[in-house]
Amino acid sequence: MTAIRNIVLVHGGFVDGSGWQGVYQQLTDNGYRVAVVQNPTLSLAGDVTATHQVLDGLDGPAILVGHSYGGVVITEAGKHPNVAALAYIAAFAPDKGESVSSLIADPPPGAPVPPILPPQDGFLFLDRDKFAASFAADVPEAQAAFMADSQVPWGVDALGGAVSEPAWRTKPSWYLVATEDRMIPPPAQRAMSERAGATVIETPGSHAVYVSRPATVAAVIAQAAEGLNGQS
Repeated sequence: MTAIRNIVLVHGGFVDGSGWQGVYQQLTDNGYRVAVVQNPTLSLAGDVTATHQVLDGLDGPAILVGHSYGGVVITEAGKHPNVAALAYIAAFAPDKGESVSSLIADPPPGAPVPPILPPQDGFLFLDRDKFAASFAADVPEAQAAFMADSQVPWGVDALGGAVSEPAWRTKPSWYLVATEDRMIPPPAQRAMSERAGATVIETPGSHAVYVSRPATVAAVIAQAAEGLNGQS
């Protein structure tokens, strides 16, 4: 196997790719070539297309990384031939026919409910006043406020986009569980990672663990790359 030096980062709903900057810096400092997908987050199909455009331009195999809804995107897009492995960062890892909508439809008793406002014109937002506590509790207050006020509209078609064939059935995966997550309950993260047969790492962190703990997230991604490189 060719040594893996390419990393592709896929963001989730309500945010854009700039939140990956800390992880990007850690990985590029360690010699990886990192690309960040800017998902339109209008539909799953559109986000898979955006991810495939980045993967098409690579010169070799990559680790495809997804945060939150980005996990749905990489599950669908990860069948691309340039994807060597998947890394889920506090992310949804759906099975065939599942979507974010179906995965959050029946929350466990006592689990925090994400403060998603009713859709407006086909788009979703989080309640700005509750954003920090739910999404970014361990991010500096000013930064969390900026994230709340710079939300990207998340299309209901993306929320309801269902996976056709999950890439984790045929490719190795890693999963970082954020144990203080108030968007995707940690028990749900553990269940999805176990079902996917992922190598699991846990860390204290909010849903925005990729922002608050970039070194930890980068280390998981590098572990995926080095684990595969060690098999070559």
